Amino acid sequence: MSSLKSIEKASVLGCLHSLFQSPELTQKLKAHRSAASRMQACKPGTGGQVFLDSAAVQAARDPKVLLQEFPVEPTTSSANPTINPNLVAMPHKPPTKEELERRKIVGIHEETITDVTSTDFPGHYPGEDHSWDIERFRRGFRVEFHQNDPFEASFSLIGIDASIANAFRRIMIADIPTLAIETVFINNNTSVIQDEVLSHRLGLIPFKGGYEGLHKFLKPWRKPDDESQVNNSYYDYNTVSLRLEVKCEHNEKAAPGETDPTKLYKHAHVYARDIEFCPVGRQGKYFSGENAIAPVNPDILIAKLRPGQEISLSMHMHKGVGSDHAKFSPVATASYRLMPVIQIEQPILGRDAEKFARCFPKGVIGLEKVTKKEAAQKGSGYEGHQGELKAVVRDPMRDTVSRECLRHDEFKGKVKLGRRRDHFIYLVESTGQWKSDDIFLAAVEHLKKRAQSLEKQVINMVR
Repeated sequence: MSSLKSIEKASVLGCLHSLFQSPELTQKLKAHRSAASRMQACKPGTGGQVFLDSAAVQAARDPKVLLQEFPVEPTTSSANPTINPNLVAMPHKPPTKEELERRKIVGIHEETITDVTSTDFPGHYPGEDHSWDIERFRRGFRVEFHQNDPFEASFSLIGIDASIANAFRRIMIADIPTLAIETVFINNNTSVIQDEVLSHRLGLIPFKGGYEGLHKFLKPWRKPDDESQVNNSYYDYNTVSLRLEVKCEHNEKAAPGETDPTKLYKHAHVYARDIEFCPVGRQGKYFSGENAIAPVNPDILIAKLRPGQEISLSMHMHKGVGSDHAKFSPVATASYRLMPVIQIEQPILGRDAEKFARCFPKGVIGLEKVTKKEAAQKGSGYEGHQGELKAVVRDPMRDTVSRECLRHDEFKGKVKLGRRRDHFIYLVESTGQWKSDDIFLAAVEHLKKRAQSLEKQVINMVR
């Protein structure tokens, strides 16, 4: 065959990779390079041009020539008879556990950041198999919850790629459906707030309701193609009706000389709790009692009125997603950060330890006394310091990676900072319509459905 088979090419590369580590090869290569640098005498009429010795160049470049110079012990393989026995790759030393951990760390230095790119993909390290495997992923992936409250959750995804971690974050912000005010029908608004601004403020108020009604009974509303049929497209399963009727009047029971508007007038302030839910059809079954549609925070201020001013309007609520408008986003924020890594390379003792602890947020670095056993251990750096305070890493998750410790000369060479590239710490703050942990579970389900849809499209395309 005119070219080596792919497996033979891999064998050649493996042989060369191993051979290049020997000092004998270095000397031989130098000889080949000097041979390649020899030039033939300038031929008459060439205008002073020079020519490389083609044989020397071939000797320096051809892997077969190198293999002839450094023969490899031939091995046979009955399982794969197509392998050339003279081109079998040298055994590759598998990486140590420490080396694998080092590859997962993003280096944080005083003014630079290093190792920002992942290297766990096929072909990056010779002789190592980094192809994706479902069983390997299951063994290395785990979820750890640090806080799980209805309105706020903090958890870690460990052993996952940044692309998937970021996909979850984006889905939680933009693709999880929620119920919000979409249309406002203003009958009368004599307040100082313009109709458009008032409508916008109403749309941003988060609402809550029964779980089954919000997530199973209600469906998104679709605008009909025929504009004349819009009023006939509102049903109990896709539209929720609200009403706001407030009029400001003098309070006859106010004390003489009272200056507080909230006591001097009735309905001087319009709050979210003044919004009334108007159930229609089967909505009374799903949204009644504690499960009724209501603002998450009843004390949200909508407007301020004075005697003679009033607001009279009705509203329609629909389900939507955050990619259409931020009011439909189920989260106030959904973010993640990489797990900080703090490695103390040399002992930090005494006052330096106290100063080192002050360079980090409270709880990240702890102070402990050097034990008798540590002081007696040769080469530990604690010899003769029994009873002194030493700096130890307590809770690196609290660190903000401000790099303050790298600014001080006394800590140079004693500490290394980094972030673990496959450990993502999430913070999810719910607006109240979803529980914070349910938002993440919904994001996982949404990504699963999109992956299945993509798989189906690829199968159909291949057909």
